[in-house]
Amino acid sequence: MTFTVDLSESAREDLLRLFDHVLERELQRDGGDPQRARAALDAIGGALETLSRSPFTCRKAGADPLMRELVIAFGRQGYVALFEIVDESRVLVLAVRHQLEDDYH
Repeated sequence: MTFTVDLSESAREDLLRLFDHVLERELQRDGGDPQRARAALDAIGGALETLSRSPFTCRKAGADPLMRELVIAFGRQGYVALFEIVDESRVLVLAVRHQLEDDYH
């Protein structure tokens, strides 16, 4: 079974926000690497692709068994994507945050 993975508008905005954050951080560091922002998005995108094959393997996010979180490794930390299994063929990514953020935006 294969799922279609869609991003909500909010999740798209999160990705832009996260990209900007990494880019700004790298530009401010001595020896920073601006390409790290692209690498972060690539890591997130690659991880989200796994949802097309196995969304039920991700941890539950609350009482609803169809609301799940995907932990995405990147460097020493990473990201967390909140998603909903909409039906037997579709997953909707609702939000993406850095692991150190308090909650989703």
